[in-house]
Amino acid sequence: MDISIVIPLYNEEESLPKLLSWIQKVMIENEFSYEVLFIDDGSKDKSWLFIEEAANKFPEYIKGIKFARNYGKSAALNVGFEHAKGDVVITMDADLQDSPDEIPELFKMIKEQNYDLVSGWKKKRYDSKLMKNIPSKIYNATTRAISGIKLHDFNCGLKAYRNDVVKSIEIYGEMHRYIPVIAKGAGFTNIGEKVVQHRKREFGESKFGMNRFVHGYLDLMSIIFILRFGKKPMHFFGLWGSIMFIIGIALAIVMGIQKIIAICEGNSMRLITNSPYFYIALTAMIIGCQMFLAGFITEMIGRNSSTRNTYLISKKISY
Repeated sequence: MDISIVIPLYNEEESLPKLLSWIQKVMIENEFSYEVLFIDDGSKDKSWLFIEEAANKFPEYIKGIKFARNYGKSAALNVGFEHAKGDVVITMDADLQDSPDEIPELFKMIKEQNYDLVSGWKKKRYDSKLMKNIPSKIYNATTRAISGIKLHDFNCGLKAYRNDVVKSIEIYGEMHRYIPVIAKGAGFTNIGEKVVQHRKREFGESKFGMNRFVHGYLDLMSIIFILRFGKKPMHFFGLWGSIMFIIGIALAIVMGIQKIIAICEGNSMRLITNSPYFYIALTAMIIGCQMFLAGFITEMIGRNSSTRNTYLISKKISY
């Protein structure tokens, strides 16, 4: 199979008929063998009813998975990746802001130019500059600086992957914004970019609010930490715990030597416990011990627990 198209959705009943018709047109024109995986993230409208009807009409290439509740886009993509069978996996949003006409070129970039991952770049956007464009530029600049990946639009929903890339990564929480960063951490470094068309939303409203920028920043910090120290948390906690403990011990030794010298010379000296350095040393040693133990416990937990996420699926259409 050439292509798997993974489409996460939440309350998009109005846009789905046009989207599917558009995808079918592009696939037929380019003679692709393909499947479309609709991942219904707990929609409360008639989105699932449309998916069922489409699957009955086109059982050879329509799949559907419905979550029992809303888990978020990352969960939907993660499950879609698990079920994708195509050589190239394309992700796109269901709101018609991503154009299926981009699929053939994305496919060629993966198959002919040997990219592991190609991310869309919505160079010209139709979103509000204050609410989305400006914060997105800041977010993308920060991610580029921290990750070293030279992409302009990390959060673009239109992306293409080699199948082994999506089978090698796991995304959860709201980590879908950082799939290129996660893929790079997994060893897939040939990451490309393609300017893609951004269309105005035709139906409904955006499902994402301003809080995504706060969550996005925190998720980025989490990913960077996990990629660098996820397999060896002791390298982080143990190192800084040891440094803090050594600082505390050194201060305590200095104060002890000063006290002994003063006593030997017959000079009066205030109690060590009256010195602010005593409390600095004590705090440093306590923090150092706590960080060291945190690293030790995290190592034990990491070696004895599974990292796989499970999602309650209420309905499933497959073939």
